[in-house]
Amino acid sequence: MLVEEGRRRVQIEGISPQIDGGRFPIKRTLGEEVRIEVDIFADGHDVVAGAILYRPEASPEWSEVQLSPLVNDRWQGSFTVSQLGRYIYTIIGWIDHFQSWRRGIAKKIEAGQEVSVDVLIGAQFVEEASQRATGEDSSQLKTWAATLRSVQKEDATTLEQKILSEDLVTLMTKYPDRKFATTYEKPLGIVVDREKARFSTWYELFPRSCGEPGKHGTFKDAQARLPYIADLGFDVLYLPPIHPIGTTFRKGKNNTTTAEPDDVGVPWGIGSPEGGHKAIHPQLGTMADFQEFVAKAGEYGIEIALDLAYQCSPDHPYVKEHPQWFLHRPDGTIQYAENPPKKYQDIYPINFETEDWQNLWEELKSVVLFWIDKGVKIFRVDNPHTKAFPFWEWMIGEVKQDYPHVLFLAEAFTRPKLMYRLAKVGFTQSYTYFTWHNTKWQLTTYFEELTSYPACEIFRPNVWPNTPDILHEFLQHGGRPAFMLRFVLAATLGANYGIYGPAYEVCENRPFKPGSEEYLDSEKYQIREWDLNSPYTIKHLIKRVNQIRRAHPALQSNKLLKFHPTNNEQIICYSKQTEDFSDVIVVVVNLDPYNTQSAWVSLALHSMGINPYQSYQVHDLLTDAQYTWGEHNYVELNPHIMPAHVFRVNANR
Repeated sequence: MLVEEGRRRVQIEGISPQIDGGRFPIKRTLGEEVRIEVDIFADGHDVVAGAILYRPEASPEWSEVQLSPLVNDRWQGSFTVSQLGRYIYTIIGWIDHFQSWRRGIAKKIEAGQEVSVDVLIGAQFVEEASQRATGEDSSQLKTWAATLRSVQKEDATTLEQKILSEDLVTLMTKYPDRKFATTYEKPLGIVVDREKARFSTWYELFPRSCGEPGKHGTFKDAQARLPYIADLGFDVLYLPPIHPIGTTFRKGKNNTTTAEPDDVGVPWGIGSPEGGHKAIHPQLGTMADFQEFVAKAGEYGIEIALDLAYQCSPDHPYVKEHPQWFLHRPDGTIQYAENPPKKYQDIYPINFETEDWQNLWEELKSVVLFWIDKGVKIFRVDNPHTKAFPFWEWMIGEVKQDYPHVLFLAEAFTRPKLMYRLAKVGFTQSYTYFTWHNTKWQLTTYFEELTSYPACEIFRPNVWPNTPDILHEFLQHGGRPAFMLRFVLAATLGANYGIYGPAYEVCENRPFKPGSEEYLDSEKYQIREWDLNSPYTIKHLIKRVNQIRRAHPALQSNKLLKFHPTNNEQIICYSKQTEDFSDVIVVVVNLDPYNTQSAWVSLALHSMGINPYQSYQVHDLLTDAQYTWGEHNYVELNPHIMPAHVFRVNANR
C-alpha cells in the first residue's frame, strides 16, 4: 500500500528542546524566549526552508517564524510567549524550488551559459507565488514575472541584477510553495507561567507563633508581622497547614508520643471534628480573618502560599465519610504514615490505589479550587512524591486550564528521577538537594546539572538552606557565619529561594540530639517565641541581598549561571548575567565558616561580554567597596565579618 502522500521529501529530526519525545511540555514565563533548534534536510541538492509554527493552545490561529540555517543541516529560530497557559509549537519544512532555481541560474550566468529557458522557469515560479499572495504583493509578483519573461536578450550583468534581486527574494520568501511540505509528526507543548514562577523570594512562618508570649497566635497576630517580612524583601509568605489539627495520637513537644493538655500538635496532622482541608484551625481565626490576612499581605506585595498536604489525622472527616480512601490493615486498623524507624501515628496517608479513585481525585482537586476562591494563588505541596504521578498531572492540568496563574511548589526531597518526574507532570517549582551540598564540587556539579539541558527546560529549583524538618549539621556547627554564607549562596545561585524563619535569621542551630537534623524544641510540635532583634540576627544581610536581587535582572534567572575557577576549594566563584550583558553579577563565597580564606579567581571574560585585555571596575554590593579587576583576581574573605562578595561588573564593552 502506498503512503498517503509520498512527495513530502523534507525530513525533520532532533527538535530541541523537547522532553521525552514531546510527552511533556517545556516551561517558560511570560515574555521569555523559546529558542528552537532542529535538523531539516532532504534528498538531493535542492534548497530546504523551514519555519516554526506556534500558538496558544486555545487559539486556532498559528503564528510563524522563519528558521535560519546553522551548520550541518541544523536550523534555529525563536519566538516569545506572551500569554499565560499552554502553547503548542511544531516545525514545518519544504523544498524551496525558487531558491534552488535562483542558486542554479546564478552559477550558469557566472559560467556564461545560455539561460533563456531557465529564466522562463523562474518566471513560472514567481507567477505561481503571485496567486498565493494578496493585495499589493500579488501585483508586484505579477510584475516581476512579466519582467523575467522579458529579460532574455539583455546583457548578463543586467540579467543577473534582475534575477537575483533581493526585493524579489523578500517577496518570494513570504509566499513559498508548501504544497508538499512536511510537518513534524506531533505538536510539542509549552507551559507559560507568570514571572513569579521564575523569580520569587519565600519566607516560611508559623502563624501560631506570632502571638503574645504563652498564647496561640492568630491571623491577626501574623498580620502584624507582615511589615517585618516585607521590609526583609520577601514576596511569598508560606504558611504550614492552617487547618484543624487532630487530637488522636497527637504528638507532644520534641515529637514525644504522648501529648500534654497544652500541646498544640503538628499542623500536618490535618482534620478534627471542626473540619478538614477546607476549614481553618479555630485558634487561628475565621475564614474572614484569613481572607483579610491574604488581602493585607497583598498590600505589602506579598502573596500567601498555602501548604497542600494530602493526608489526614485519625479525626479527619474523610476517615468516617470515606474510609475506602485509606489503606486498612488485617486487624481492621488504618495504616498510619511511617518512614522506618520513624512512625507518624497522627497521620493517615491517602490510598491512591483505592477502587474509589475517581471520586478521590475530584475531592482533592476541589480542595485546591476552594482555596483559590479564597485568594490563594500559590501552593507548596507536601511530599508529592508519595502520591500518584497520574493524579498530579491530571489535577495540576485541570487547575491551570482555568487558573493559569496558580503555581505549585513540590516539596520532594527524594530520588532525582522522581523529582524530575514531578516537574514534568506539572509542578511549577521544586525543592532541591542544596541543603546537603556544601562543598565547592557538590555545588558546582549540581547547579550545572540543574541549569543544563534538559533539566533547565522543566525543573525550576527553589533553593532552601533550612526547613522546619531540616537543620543541617553545617548550620549546627558553623554558627552565624555558616548561616550568612549559605544564605548568600541560596539567594544568588537560585532565582527562587526561601528560608524558614525567624529560625534562619536569628541563626537557630540547636539540634534535637547529635547527628539529628531535627531542631530542639521544633516549631512543628510547639509554639515558639522568637527575638527578632537578637544580637545574632542576620536580617540586615537578608534585607540587603533581597534588595540586590530586585535591582539586578541577572539574579532573576538561572539561565546564564557560570562557574569560574579558583585555586582554593574553600572559595567558590560564579557569575550571572543578562543576555545583552547589560547586567553582570559575580559572586565569590568563602565556604569555610571558621577561617579566613583567600584565592585567585579566574574569570572567563569573553563569556561575560568583557574585553580581556582591559581592566574594569567591580562594585561589591554588600560592602560598597570598589576594585579594579582583570582576568585573574585575588580575593580574601573573613567569614566572621562578611563571607561573600556580590560584585556588579562595570565594564566598557
